Amino acid sequence: MSGEKTIFKKIIDGEIPADIIYEDDLCLAFNDVNPQAPVHVLVIPKQEIPSMAHLQDSDQALAGHLLLTVAKLAKQLGLDSGYRTIVNTGKEGGQSVDHLHLHLLGGRSLHWPPG
Repeated sequence: MSGEKTIFKKIIDGEIPADIIYEDDLCLAFNDVNPQAPVHVLVIPKQEIPSMAHLQDSDQALAGHLLLTVAKLAKQLGLDSGYRTIVNTGKEGGQSVDHLHLHLLGGRSLHWPPG
């Protein structure tokens, strides 16, 4: 990883404002600035992990925490009829920021395949 901070690290450090809707010791969640659904939240670990491909066995608890946080937020946001969780990994997987992040999308019917 280069020495330059990602936009997500700058948000974690308070250098860039974000519409933060949840924060705890391990992660941060905020509304996406370019939403693809009525609800589009990003959940990011505070620990700098470039992508899902970089997770280690020692990150098992953190990975589980991120998934449980998505489920908790979906419930709080009233997504009772369903939602989608997406983790883009690598350039060909559509990842645009080299910091692990989970997309929580909902508030409308989400069709398959996505694209």
